[in-house]
This record gives sequence, C-alpha cells and structure tokens, in this order.
Amino acid sequence: MKMGLRGMSVLLIVVGMPVASYYLVFKPQNKEIQRARSEVEHKEALLIKLQEETARNADLVRANEEIQRSVKMIEARLPSSRGVDALVRQVSDLAGRAGLQPPAMKSAKPMPAALYMEQPIDMEVQGNFIGFFTFLAAIEKLPRITRIHDMKITGMVKEGIELKAEFTLSIYFQDESQIAQGEAP
Repeated sequence: MKMGLRGMSVLLIVVGMPVASYYLVFKPQNKEIQRARSEVEHKEALLIKLQEETARNADLVRANEEIQRSVKMIEARLPSSRGVDALVRQVSDLAGRAGLQPPAMKSAKPMPAALYMEQPIDMEVQGNFIGFFTFLAAIEKLPRITRIHDMKITGMVKEGIELKAEFTLSIYFQDESQIAQGEAP
C-alpha cells in the first residue's frame, strides 16, 4: 500500500484534529473547569465556617440573655438602701412570731461588698431551741439576700429561756447613689 501525498494529508488531518483539539480546546477548558471547582470548594468551605460562626453567635446571644435574666433575678433580691429598714423590721417580727424574745440589734456601718453594699447587724436573741430553729428557717426563706455569720450559741436555763444566740446578720443591698450613677449592674 502506497500512500500518496493526498492520503498522507488526510491521515495527518484525521489524526491531527483530535490532537490539536485536545491541546487547543479541551486542555484549556479542563484547566478552567478545575479552577472553577477549586473556587467553588473554597467558597463552600468559607460558607461552612460562616454558618458555624453564626450558630455560635446565636448561642452567645442566648447565653447573654440567660445571664441577664439571672442578674435581674439576683438584683430583685437586693433591696435598695431604703428597703433595708423594712427588712430589719421583718426580721424582728420573725423572731417574735417564732416565740423568741424581741431581739437586741446593733447596726454597724454599711460596707462595700463587690458591686453591692453589705449592712451588718449584730443581733442577740433568746428563747427556746424550737423557736430559734423556726426563726432561722424563716430567715432562710426571705426573698432578700442575707447571711448569718459569727454565730455563738450559749445554753441557758432560766425563766423558759433555753438558749441565747449572738450572731451577725448581713443584709446585702444596692446603694441608691450607685444606682443613680449607673455603677451597679
């Protein structure tokens, strides 16, 4: 088989067309497709990160709202400086209702306690054990924040008095001057 010039040119054209198409059309198109795919993958990765951050921000917003509710609940348990007097009267009434003798109270100077104020009141109550226990349980149930410390209980046996208890009752409150200035949370 002898191939002439014409056969050789047809063979070159038939073989050359796919080879030329590959280098001139398909190879550049494949590079463009690969570049577009990598760009899409990059943008999808960024989108996933953005969705994670958005979800975390939503969680932070919920956590902040929950913290604000907790702070408001605690602040509701803190009387203003005017409310401390009413709370002292309430404590005295609780002692009387529990069957204790009217308590002896001595108020000390208020002192700062973190962002709030603490009003220490030295108290002395006398009565029977059940009355004292009832009194402590009633103080515990008060809606305001209080603390009893430096307690000393002495046993006594005279005129229906079983014990004498000396302790410091601390009442926590918001200073009205700080509230007005916006210093308290």
